[in-house]
Amino acid sequence: MERRDFFKKAIVTAGAAAVGTSTLEAGVTTQPIDNRKVSPVAFPEKRPLIMYSDRPPLLETPRDVFTSALTPNDQFFVRWHMPDIPTHIDPDTYTIHVNGLVKNELHISLNDLKTKFEQVEVTAVLQCGGNSRSAFKPIAGGIQWGSGAMGCATWKGVRLKDILHLAGLERDAKWIGFNGSERAAYYETPEFVRELELSELDDHVILAYEMNGEDLPYLNGYPLRLVLPGYYSDSWVKMLSNITVTNEYKKLFFMDVAYRVPDNETESETPEKRYPTTKPIKKMNVKSVIGYPTKDSLVSHKSHVVIRGVAWDDGHGIQDVLISTDGGKTWDKAILDDGKLGRYAYRAFRYPYKPTTFGKVTIMAKAINKIGQEQPFAKDIKWNHGGYKYNGIDEVTVEVV
Repeated sequence: MERRDFFKKAIVTAGAAAVGTSTLEAGVTTQPIDNRKVSPVAFPEKRPLIMYSDRPPLLETPRDVFTSALTPNDQFFVRWHMPDIPTHIDPDTYTIHVNGLVKNELHISLNDLKTKFEQVEVTAVLQCGGNSRSAFKPIAGGIQWGSGAMGCATWKGVRLKDILHLAGLERDAKWIGFNGSERAAYYETPEFVRELELSELDDHVILAYEMNGEDLPYLNGYPLRLVLPGYYSDSWVKMLSNITVTNEYKKLFFMDVAYRVPDNETESETPEKRYPTTKPIKKMNVKSVIGYPTKDSLVSHKSHVVIRGVAWDDGHGIQDVLISTDGGKTWDKAILDDGKLGRYAYRAFRYPYKPTTFGKVTIMAKAINKIGQEQPFAKDIKWNHGGYKYNGIDEVTVEVV
């Protein structure tokens, strides 16, 4: 497929040839969090996913994908904010502009990135701040994501620090602003711009042009995106076009109005009384998701079942995943993978289970990281109006027959 003419390859029926313009309905989604259906249609480079919108594309990964540490590119979730995504990108002429408080203003091509800088890789989880939003009670505003607004990939590119070093930062440089190529349909809608304080930089922050050994999928930010391990995905700007260095924080809609939680210890409030001050969401909290079995699966009595899933946090690392099959009364340790993908990646887990009773059984998974943070029970999750950072103990109910 020619990426330069990506959207000429309009949305297609799974396994069929490309069709004309899109006249699609959003995917069916109902409560509770897992009872949602995969759309019968697919975007180019993607298998059919759970779809909430086709413009902008909002696609969720089904739960049963989360049984291994890496998420396939064609099943990786998609989240855009603006409906106007470029329909033509020429990799031979695409450049990223670095300006502001720098000694050398730069225009860097993709070829420059691949040939003139050290190439590095980092495996990291990309997760929307609203992942699992539909589990909040009462319902919070926003897209009612299930558990699949996330994925884990190995990203390849160039350290942001190396690019800034080439540009040469002025002495009073403090903030870095990132802008992509998506545009709003209405001129008064603010652009999707994110800012990062220089003090937040480390060697894992990269500009990535590859994902799991391939060019970035178009809908995941081709040809270049910011990778900020440990942070929620609203900071991972796609189709990156501009980096501007400043000495002052620039007030921005998506950092000062959207993507914020109450600025208190529990990051919570009530529907009746909003907390007066807020802060931007940044680093992810500890969480796990069961990939197999899925909701309402039929499991044979006394059969040998392997419960599988993934766990992650903001980079401290996962210490344990505990499994319960009796409503949380007792817990047993799952077996974790070797963790060789690094502290920002999923830790895949498995747990051998032999059901000894008939009827409904609720399987629960609880992740604990290396500094002792653990997932709370769903009943203990505190509410916020944006529906951000949900990380309740994961549950899947199956029937033993």
